[in-house]
Amino acid sequence: MKTKLLTTSLGIVLAGCAAQAPVPETVAPALPDEAATASITADDLLRHVRTLSSDAFEGRLPGTLGEAKTAAYLIEQFKTMGLAPGNPDGSYVQRVPLVGITGKPKMQLWGGAKQFEMKPGTDFVAVTTRFVPEVDIRDSELVFVGYGVQAPEYGWDDYKGVDVRGKTIVMLINDPAVPKTDDPAQLDDSLFRGKAMTYYGRWTYKYEIASKLGAAAAIIVHETGPAGYPWAVVQNSWSGEQFELAAADRNMGNVPVQAWISNERARELFAAGGLDLDAAKAAAVRRDFRPMPLKALTSFSIRNSVREVQSQNIVARLPGSDAVFADEHIVYTAHWDHLGRNASLSGDQIFNGALDNATGVAGVLEIAQAYTQLAAPPKRSVLFMAVTAEEQGLLGAKHYATHPLYPLSRTLALINMDGLSPWGPTRDIQVIGSGQNTLEDVLADILTREGRVVAADAEPEKGFYFRSDQFEVAKVGVPALYADGGTEIVGKPAGYGMQKRREYTANDYHKPSDEVKADWDLSGAAEDMRVLMEVGWRVADDASWPQWKDGSEFKAVREAQLAQP
Repeated sequence: MKTKLLTTSLGIVLAGCAAQAPVPETVAPALPDEAATASITADDLLRHVRTLSSDAFEGRLPGTLGEAKTAAYLIEQFKTMGLAPGNPDGSYVQRVPLVGITGKPKMQLWGGAKQFEMKPGTDFVAVTTRFVPEVDIRDSELVFVGYGVQAPEYGWDDYKGVDVRGKTIVMLINDPAVPKTDDPAQLDDSLFRGKAMTYYGRWTYKYEIASKLGAAAAIIVHETGPAGYPWAVVQNSWSGEQFELAAADRNMGNVPVQAWISNERARELFAAGGLDLDAAKAAAVRRDFRPMPLKALTSFSIRNSVREVQSQNIVARLPGSDAVFADEHIVYTAHWDHLGRNASLSGDQIFNGALDNATGVAGVLEIAQAYTQLAAPPKRSVLFMAVTAEEQGLLGAKHYATHPLYPLSRTLALINMDGLSPWGPTRDIQVIGSGQNTLEDVLADILTREGRVVAADAEPEKGFYFRSDQFEVAKVGVPALYADGGTEIVGKPAGYGMQKRREYTANDYHKPSDEVKADWDLSGAAEDMRVLMEVGWRVADDASWPQWKDGSEFKAVREAQLAQP
């Protein structure tokens, strides 16, 4: 990605810009008060997780009783700690206006001489993000557009000037996996970062480019590997009520239909038009790829019930101890929401979201508690924020990025937690989106002292950097650290950590079974939270501000932000 993509396609808003202020004197690297860090314990983490992921919280869907209970619990915890309200209006709440859309989709599909029976959830999912009672698309031609990417910095255009207005475009998930010319077994790192996903591979980009080009509908072909999750995750995540940020234009500029199709149905569709999906995929990783008509038609009908929802980010603040620098902030974030309840399921209907992301919220609470135990607060102020609607497209974080409570130009760093490791202590901590900024250097220095190491993202092809809240704040220039649990688990054989991650993705991610497990050991998560507490503490007292590194697509955004008068 280039800065141009971020500033145009992603709609960056630079708010509260001001030149970088003088900074306090450097303090020598040291540990925070031992009593403060020792207050972060595995037992306390687990206590918060058990509460937030209990059936009583009904899966923590925005706009439900689960949200009300979650907000009340978090506010109570922050008050008990003695933390000040994080909103300058004197409350612990930043209102986030949402629109909830519950749609009932139907899809008809004809390929060649065959009509397909398309079952919602089983064969396809489809939603509209427009705030309208119904959407109807009739007899729209299907065109396969490869990965659906327009990336001028790579000299890449999957559309080649083809007019897709009024048509339904069919796209592959992820971005083009381009092989090296001299070694086809390896990926070309100079194109789309090789194995690592760029934003062009994210489903949000796919629908954004479909909207820009005037398509009637956009269908993504699901594949477990490139998507990073099985079809069941698509079924669960895209069923039930979906949320969008409230918009004056009712999102009428968005592509009318956003859909996924199962891999099995996609193969049958291609075959009905005389094409082979695997051959089409092979063609799509070449620059000379041209859109392929699928000799197929589709119709969509989506009937919606639409409601306005006043959701909330929950925010607490520890004021800085220095009168000059207390208006500068370090921010800790985790999303409190999950998927709620699905009454159509037999058996367990509640998506408890224990790992995703009751653990991250517990981490923020424990770090906040540790800061209140310091003998003296750091020079700069610290915000602790649990954001809403991450599962709906990072909406709470996006709202904060465009409506910050404190100027972004005086926000030094954001540290995000999305899923703590529940499988015991690790030798490493992963940095998702590694190589972006100097916060990971601070992290590495702390870990080195403890005989631990920073590890690069173990699964860069899954695009986790674009799937969590720090991305929205990075887009507006603030250096952001997304530190994930490590995979080298102490006392376990090599590969055990990755095995547990894969088992969780296959069996529990975005499923009702994401609950506290009998084999959980949060002692490693507690160690990680002590480390992340120290990362923020150092930044809050240090003379130097965190910086984006050369080559980061966010560097120019920050520089422009700080250059504003």
